[in-house]
Amino acid sequence: MTTTAVDAAEVQELEPEHAEIVTATLPLVGAHVDEITSVFYRRMFGQHPELLRNLFNRGNQAQGAQQRALAASIATFATHLVNPDLPHPSELLSRIGHKHASLGIVPDQYPIVHEHLFAAIVEVLGADTVTADVAAAWDRVYWIMADTLIALERDLYAGAGVDAGDVFRRLRVTAREDDPSGAVLVTVGADGIAGAGAAQYVSVGVTLPDGARQLRQYSLVNAPGASELTFAVKPVDAVGQNPAGEVSNWIRECVRVGDLLDVTVPFGDLPEPRSGAPVVLISAGIGITPMIGILEYLVGQSHAAPVQVLHADRSEESHPLRKRHRELVDILPDASLDLWYAEDVDGDNPRIHEGLMNLDDVDIADGAEIYLCGNDGFVQAVRAQLTGRGIATDRVHCELFSPNDWLLDA
Repeated sequence: MTTTAVDAAEVQELEPEHAEIVTATLPLVGAHVDEITSVFYRRMFGQHPELLRNLFNRGNQAQGAQQRALAASIATFATHLVNPDLPHPSELLSRIGHKHASLGIVPDQYPIVHEHLFAAIVEVLGADTVTADVAAAWDRVYWIMADTLIALERDLYAGAGVDAGDVFRRLRVTAREDDPSGAVLVTVGADGIAGAGAAQYVSVGVTLPDGARQLRQYSLVNAPGASELTFAVKPVDAVGQNPAGEVSNWIRECVRVGDLLDVTVPFGDLPEPRSGAPVVLISAGIGITPMIGILEYLVGQSHAAPVQVLHADRSEESHPLRKRHRELVDILPDASLDLWYAEDVDGDNPRIHEGLMNLDDVDIADGAEIYLCGNDGFVQAVRAQLTGRGIATDRVHCELFSPNDWLLDA
């Protein structure tokens, strides 16, 4: 499976007259971004309720995460377009494009977003502010971003050997394993699906009791290229104002061997580790899953260079796929495993540390390719530690289990 990325040289540039207007109006748009996106989704879902029921994550919508993510991604993209001294947002676009492909997004859906987004901007800022020139400048930003994503998604579909948007396959569950951590490992037959790459993911579509078809993305944890696909699901409990995970809990309660599930062909833009290069895998919680996929890949490649595996969790009991994690590290000829647990720490094991992950005393191999996955706060905190040590950002490959891809480029 290809991991096609955006070529920065192929992304269109913003015309100088539009760049000047966008630069001048970015603070205003940013100050009202939450209100704009709230109006946008209200308008769009009012005319297209099927999008909320059958495409958008209702949990993220309830928390406001999706709203902030869309607006922040466009604002981040605009900021990069008007300031050539900033790194190009090609990685942001690549991550979004792969996620879109995994959801089956097609070009016809972009005008729908455009219509309601720009109507929301006018409604919030007022027609006196959003003059024809202002509207034209932001229209150009939107379509540069959209056209780049459409082209990337077209290439991804072609690389997967499918028609645009035709990514779902009805696959039979061949195995289910309930991990001691509470995660559920689901294996489906993969007849007719090209072999997955390391650390890729699939979208799973389920029909919930109220009739809504919700989609979620889960990392693959089996060896790349296998005849079956195994993905790990961590059920999400309700915490405070955050609702329980609809799809994850449905999978835990309902999925059995022999069932049929709607599962996509795999996507994901984490690069495969280079042969002979040192590798560092850093994760927290269920963010371990793409790291398991990479470890399976390294074992399959008989990777002989150093591999450092660093993982943080609440405790040994909550550590997902802990047994397989250790097995894979032990198979590799030059691999080490360091753990950080918040509680119940084994004081006799010098490689099990107490508290939050701290890399101050960790020697990272020169030239290592670093992979990082966890919640938003963990990823940002570890990236800051790596940056503080002078590690180039192009050596750090991140995966977020949230819609906040823009955080990695802000």
